Amino acid sequence: MSGGRQTEEAAERLLREAGALLEGHFQLSSGRHSGVYVEKFRLLERPPQTDALCRMIADWARELSPQVVAGPTTGGIIVSYEVARHLGLRSIFAEVAEGSGRRFQRGFTIEPGERVLVVDDVLTTGGSVRDVLDAVRAMGGEPMAVAVLIDRSGGSADFGVPLFSCLALDLPSYEPDDCPLCAQDVPLTIT
Repeated sequence: MSGGRQTEEAAERLLREAGALLEGHFQLSSGRHSGVYVEKFRLLERPPQTDALCRMIADWARELSPQVVAGPTTGGIIVSYEVARHLGLRSIFAEVAEGSGRRFQRGFTIEPGERVLVVDDVLTTGGSVRDVLDAVRAMGGEPMAVAVLIDRSGGSADFGVPLFSCLALDLPSYEPDDCPLCAQDVPLTIT
C-alpha cells in the first residue's frame, strides 16, 4: 500500500529536490537497464527531505503501535533511526551475517513478542527486508508491518504483514539485449 496520491506527490517532490530521482540510461546492480534511477544516498544526505519522508512512515505506523523500529544496513539505519525518533521508540539495525542473511549484533535485543516495524529505504526485490524479518523472528519479536521510502517492486512484494511506501515507482527495466536505450545509443551509467 502506498501513502495515497498526496503523499506520493510530496514524496516525488522531495526526491527531486534532493536530486535523487535521476533520468537517463542506467545499469542497475541487477545488471538490468533502466531509464530512471533512484540514488538513495542523494536523498539520505539531505536531512530535511529524509526527515519529511520518515515522518510520513511514522504517521502511518503510529496507529499500529510498534514497540521498536528495525532496518537493514546501510541506508536502512538512517530510515530506522528517523522513523523511531518520530515515534519515540528504539531504533536497531540488522547487519549482513557471515554465510547468509542478517542478524542483530552490537548488543541489540528484541524482547519475546515485541512488536517490530521493519523499515528500509528502497524496496526492489525485498531481500534485505526479508532478512530483517527473519532476524526479528529469530529473536522472538513479532514483525507487525514493513514500511519503505520507495517501493520499486511493482507491487510484487508480499511479506505477510502490512506494507507502506511513501512512493511506489513502477519503473521498467530491461535485459541489456532488449534495452531500447541501448538501441538508441544513449550513454550508459553504471550505478
